[in-house]
Amino acid sequence: MRQLKPYLVGHQEFAALYGVEPGMVGQWLSPSRRALDPATAIVVSGVRYWPLGFAARYGTTTPRFKQVNVRVKERLIAEQGEGWEANLGDELPPIVGQQEIIQIFHLPAQGNLATTIATGRFPHRDWLLSGSPLWLLDTVLDAVSALRESARSLPWETDEAVIAALRNGTYDGPGSKVLTRGRHVAKGL
Repeated sequence: MRQLKPYLVGHQEFAALYGVEPGMVGQWLSPSRRALDPATAIVVSGVRYWPLGFAARYGTTTPRFKQVNVRVKERLIAEQGEGWEANLGDELPPIVGQQEIIQIFHLPAQGNLATTIATGRFPHRDWLLSGSPLWLLDTVLDAVSALRESARSLPWETDEAVIAALRNGTYDGPGSKVLTRGRHVAKGL
């Protein structure tokens, strides 16, 4: 039986919960404000994502109370389908994006994965958050046989060390860190 996926939010969804622009989430994360601790997020393909339970509760933890928009929360849950509401990142199963998938299969280029996704040979994403597709690691691994059968030239061999690191939370390859941009580069968000 397949495990239900947890509800997640990216920057855009987090901002929508509080009726602010997505850039505001970045401001909450900024070293000058520190209203939102970066450690509350998981990083997938170089982007932060939060469990919906944490994001919906965030407004009650700030010095200035922020009211969550319940309708937006209900819409996010409906869009993500059947799942469950996690509160902490360590409650989440392994989640991957395109950068991690490229490492799992040692694909020669991102174009190989993009083509496989575009032609419908890759498993359907589990989430589309802030414009980025994400998958449960198990969704990707369950599709390995089908990927091999449909392949013309790629072997779709998995790297067990990368998979083990993703499962136990020690993955430190491409996509495991957020690349800080702008004036906060030196401060290391």
